[in-house]
Amino acid sequence: MLNAPCYIVSDAHLGVASPQIERSFVSFLRGLAGEAKSLIINGDLFDFWFEWKSVIPRHSFRALAALAELKDAGVDILWVAGNHDCWGGEVLREDIGVNYVVGPWEGGIAGWRVRIEHGDGLRDREDRGYRMIRPIMRHPVAIKAFRMIHPDWASKLAQGSSNASRTYRARDEGRGLRAYAKQQLETAKDLDLLVYGHSHVAALERMGNGGIFGNAGSWLDASTYLKLTDEGIELCEWDGSAQGKRLNSINR
Repeated sequence: MLNAPCYIVSDAHLGVASPQIERSFVSFLRGLAGEAKSLIINGDLFDFWFEWKSVIPRHSFRALAALAELKDAGVDILWVAGNHDCWGGEVLREDIGVNYVVGPWEGGIAGWRVRIEHGDGLRDREDRGYRMIRPIMRHPVAIKAFRMIHPDWASKLAQGSSNASRTYRARDEGRGLRAYAKQQLETAKDLDLLVYGHSHVAALERMGNGGIFGNAGSWLDASTYLKLTDEGIELCEWDGSAQGKRLNSINR
């Protein structure tokens, strides 16, 4: 159970994002202290994340420090792993203090019945190939073998292999995930809100069955986020304050 106001962000891809984008995201995090009760990171905060026993990617420290400070300020943080940061572990859970989960999260947020999922591998035809390799990439044996590679070489290898996804924004402009979300909301009658990321296409709409579909978009492309309260949900764009510029809203 998470409390509101709850802020939801996704797909910042820090590490390949410009320094200006990274600074804006860190400023956003610091502005949540005293405003937010909870924060959800819906995957791909980093373009590459991996934890060796005593080493982590160097580009992450400003955002990690801001997250740790936010957690110390009393904000609950849920991190739903994406396809670029699905190899988290002790550093995120114990040192930073976030609730890091691989796979969908379902629970209550201020009385809303919510499912949060990054969204990779959900489209039937377009993601068929990725669904075949995802179990291999996340298998404990593969992770152990990757950990044996020197961090400098491993990081270069991982960043090179992600070049194919560097177009980031879905070629179908998010239509595939939207169609899948509609199907899920029609099946799961008990859901009030279903949130995906991954497509980099911000969205907020009430589907025909009354359930709401949301996508926070991508901080890499535009500093958008979702804000969930007792009364409703808003799609906002960061403008230097935690209140942000409201782009769309739906009452509960």
